Amino acid sequence: MHEFYPLLAVGAVIGVFSLIFIIAYLAIKDKKEAIGFDRNMTDGEISRRLLKYAKPYAWRFVFVMFIMLISVAYDIIAPMLVGEIEGFIKNDFEMSRLYAYIAVYAGILIISMICTYIQAIVLQKTGQKILSNIRQDLFAHIESLSHEQLNNIPVGKLVTRVTNDTNAISMMFTNILVNLLKNIFVILGVLTAMLALNYELTLMVLCFVPFILLFTVIFRKFSRKAYRKVKDATTDINTFTSENLSGMKITQIFNREDVKMAEFELRNQSLCKAKKEQIFVFGVFRPIVYMLYISSVLCLLYLGGRGYIKDTVFLGQTIKSETLVTFYMYISKFFNPIQSLAEQFNWLQSAFASAEKIFTVFDMVPTVQDLPDAVELDTCEGNIEFKNVWFAYKDGEWVLKDVSFTVKAGDTVAFVGSTGSGKTTILSLICRNYDIQKGQILIDGIDIKHIKKSSLRRHFGQMLQDVFLFSGTIRSNIVLREESFSDEEIMSVAEYVNADKIINKLDNGLDEEVRERGNNFSAGQRQLISFARTIIHKPEVMILDEATANIDTETEVLIQDSLEKLMNIGTLLIVAHRLSTIRKADKIIYLSHGEIIESGTHEELLEKKGKYYDLYMIQFDREQLNSNLK
Repeated sequence: MHEFYPLLAVGAVIGVFSLIFIIAYLAIKDKKEAIGFDRNMTDGEISRRLLKYAKPYAWRFVFVMFIMLISVAYDIIAPMLVGEIEGFIKNDFEMSRLYAYIAVYAGILIISMICTYIQAIVLQKTGQKILSNIRQDLFAHIESLSHEQLNNIPVGKLVTRVTNDTNAISMMFTNILVNLLKNIFVILGVLTAMLALNYELTLMVLCFVPFILLFTVIFRKFSRKAYRKVKDATTDINTFTSENLSGMKITQIFNREDVKMAEFELRNQSLCKAKKEQIFVFGVFRPIVYMLYISSVLCLLYLGGRGYIKDTVFLGQTIKSETLVTFYMYISKFFNPIQSLAEQFNWLQSAFASAEKIFTVFDMVPTVQDLPDAVELDTCEGNIEFKNVWFAYKDGEWVLKDVSFTVKAGDTVAFVGSTGSGKTTILSLICRNYDIQKGQILIDGIDIKHIKKSSLRRHFGQMLQDVFLFSGTIRSNIVLREESFSDEEIMSVAEYVNADKIINKLDNGLDEEVRERGNNFSAGQRQLISFARTIIHKPEVMILDEATANIDTETEVLIQDSLEKLMNIGTLLIVAHRLSTIRKADKIIYLSHGEIIESGTHEELLEKKGKYYDLYMIQFDREQLNSNLK
């Protein structure tokens, strides 16, 4: 009995580790909600949704599996050849026979290496195509979200989803899936070979399998939690960085660099802590698996040494030296896939954590969608009607209250009122950036909810107060859509809105570089470029939201001339604080707290001497004062 004491000692050590981890697992499991074990999607659901992207490339994966089986054959045959070499060297050595074995071994190795290379190339190309498809679908889905949803999601978070998270799941298709299958085949093949060679020693190796499964299940929980923390911390720091880099000028103006640095440091430390937890989890898991491997090797050497040296048997079979060598290599082949799995476990959990966050975005249903009976609006005359419209960004906080008005095709209608009265909201609702809660909005007699969004917006041209220019050139920012316009057409429109005076002064003209958000142009210049961008597409309805707010007096005079031209070619909706820009409007609507207080022409409203009259007189007196000061 004392001969088996070493084996019992090994078993006792493994048992102690198992007990410790089981206790830790049970303790954590009872507090899973408190420490972040929230599980919104199962691994099975995530896997099914990811595999949908792999389905079009199924034949490539079948080809890779065929190639993989050839490389698996090397893992099965190589230990047998080494065992055979050990046997004939000990008994009846022949150099020619040794050369033959070496040639066979080298041939199998070369074929395996070629197959591994082909497998890697095919998987990488396929994985990048799948990754590209996921990114494309994700970006397209983000584009379909309503303004309300986009306002509620930090830009940095969406950037993280499209870039970092998609990169994290690339290993799912380029490495993990195929290697998992390969590892399964290797394990099954090695077990079969070991059973055929010596089933007693095989049973000894299998005694370690339950402990491998136990440790894998336990650390899978810890790993999932650690990766989720890393993803959350990464998203948080990306969001903070994106926002603060955009607002860096404000930070510098108010001398808040130290405060923002302290806030960044908190997020940086949070990410660092999450990374350390992740490293700790992996740092425990891998050595535990390695301990099981070493324990099995020690048991093999102990049993093999006793069986061969003392000429005794183990469970009825004598263990020869060639058997010992072959089994030593097979145990390595058996545990290598498990150790590789420990290494790949990081990627697997990272892929699942990232995929869960990506699918969370996919599962966001756009709040503004085309109805099943939505139609294409081929032509648009420009008749607009609001019927008892109620709208609130938040439940119960009405921004518009029972608003009704009509705009005839070709008319110019201006909306005035104090900040927060609902002027800009009306313009957003007409383009269906938001859906109203009550009432109707009609375009040419058709409820806008029954018109396809893309078709509706195609007939509208919007120029907002906060002009956004994309990185590129002036030409690309004016054209914007796919339609091709000649330089003559672009310059004709630019001349129409007096933007040619800016373009002609630039060294590269229309090819002048536009940096991020157009920060190399003044506010007035950006407005004029945006004005040209809107007009070139010849919209039937033009929307100008504080279009002249950031333009100097001289430039405003130039644009005023353009506005007068626009009044004669289509429906024009204007929001303006400067009443001088809307004197010739066909109708002026005065809003206050979401309700229409007055409406009429400039002259009619002045005669009423109501709210509009008071506002006009305040601006008139201010302009007179400024004129006298000059």
